[in-house]
Amino acid sequence: MKIKIFAAILVFLGLLLAVSVIPVNPLYNVNWALFSSVVIGLAMLAFFRCFEKSAVTSKEIALISTMAALAAVSRIPFAAIMSVQPTTFIVMITGYVFGAQTGFMVGAIAALVSNFFLGQGPWTPWQMYCWGLCGVSAALLAGRQKGFKLSTFIILAGFWGYLFGWIMNIWHWVGFVYPLTLETFIATYLASFTFDTFHAVGNVIFTVLLGKSFYRALNRFKNKFSIIYIDC
Repeated sequence: MKIKIFAAILVFLGLLLAVSVIPVNPLYNVNWALFSSVVIGLAMLAFFRCFEKSAVTSKEIALISTMAALAAVSRIPFAAIMSVQPTTFIVMITGYVFGAQTGFMVGAIAALVSNFFLGQGPWTPWQMYCWGLCGVSAALLAGRQKGFKLSTFIILAGFWGYLFGWIMNIWHWVGFVYPLTLETFIATYLASFTFDTFHAVGNVIFTVLLGKSFYRALNRFKNKFSIIYIDC
């Protein structure tokens, strides 16, 4: 999937959400919880539609299924630990090695599958979207450097510990907080700071412990995807 498609969808999503808070327009004073969920749902449909139309081999489908299952299953044992789980790392390292399309699909499917065990709800599309973007951002980082640089990956993983929570806070704020004011917005984000910090620290720890080994293993597997034709 082209990076431009991801960028266009993100811009469209941001514009819709921004317009909904500007007075004197048709989208002002709509049900923000419903509206934001619809926008997220449309963005998810666009991503899956692009994947459906792309040329995907059986090996790639098997890879996505395997990595998504690993990311989903690894989340369950850590459910008792506040915001600490290896799912974000697994999604990011997959996107780093195999690209934005694979990274997004692994993140989205991992969130959906793991919530069959941890509980489905209106938060599921948001988690699918957030973890999908984790994979996309790692793919963008891979395009800007050669090989695997642990230091930059650690920074990105730590940053996503906070960004993941900040995006999820939007859903929580518009869906469960009243009234929707600047004060309640700030309070919502302050309340999640500890959880976000644990998420960021967990991402860093998993990256330090598993980053290089996962990269080498996935990179070897990626090389087997390539077919080299030699003229005789």
